[in-house]
Amino acid sequence: MTEFLGFATSGILVGALYSIVALGVVLIFKTTQVFNLAQGEMLLIGTWLGWAAIAWWHLPIWLAFIVALVLSAVVGMVIERFVMRPMVGQPLMAMIMITIGILSVLRGISLYFWGGPTQAFPRMFPAEGLQIGALSVSLQHLYAAGIAVILVVLTYAYFRYTRGGLAMRAMAEDHQVAQSVGLSVTRGFSRAWMLSAIVATAGGILLGSTVGVDFSLSDIGLKAFPVVMLGGFESIPGVLLAGPIMGLCEFLGAGYVDPLVGGGIGEIMPFVVMLIVLLFRPYGLFGYKTIERV
Repeated sequence: MTEFLGFATSGILVGALYSIVALGVVLIFKTTQVFNLAQGEMLLIGTWLGWAAIAWWHLPIWLAFIVALVLSAVVGMVIERFVMRPMVGQPLMAMIMITIGILSVLRGISLYFWGGPTQAFPRMFPAEGLQIGALSVSLQHLYAAGIAVILVVLTYAYFRYTRGGLAMRAMAEDHQVAQSVGLSVTRGFSRAWMLSAIVATAGGILLGSTVGVDFSLSDIGLKAFPVVMLGGFESIPGVLLAGPIMGLCEFLGAGYVDPLVGGGIGEIMPFVVMLIVLLFRPYGLFGYKTIERV
């Protein structure tokens, strides 16, 4: 029982970090209807910027964290202004394919400046575990998951209660109607890409502080897609729930099934669960059916 609780706890805490990465995908899709396939590379380059702020510029870790968030917001703004904005009005598939190009360019930049082995990231949180009876919980994962949940909740509050967030929600419903009432759609698009880059970087740094920084960190972007699809493409609360579910499935699969088959099941479990759920709810747990008048 203790072993099960250990796997489950670790999976839920790591899954909370998947939620914040998936949140970036939801923000862009919710506002622009574009599925950003470059989210993992946005996470990667933002994390490398945080590492550079510490290793090259010798900033304290929390100041480096803030600097990385600001720089990643600039990266997101540049991508939207010079790459995505000229594509407005083009077929949706073309815009999705452009994100693959963004993925390649960001990975190339990362390889050019930071190519090499895994780099240690200074710990942001205590390394020891929290003992609860026979169960030991990693304080690093606990604090990181707590910050991830807070960021997701703050983003949800921004969309629900602020003028800028409400404007972005209006754009998500209908771009032409939003423009007709005086809302700047391009400004909303830029804001969405900036927020997406910020939350991706936050998730990357929180993960990097526990496992180090290398190019495998961008694989977390792939794990964000099952979270998005399970929670609902436009649902912020959905990713908050779907992330821990996917993390739980991954760790239980790795803990109980991998030893029987030689490994690999834990990595694919989120995708298997996603496929099963989508067979019954194609719009995800918190998504909604789109009804069109014909």
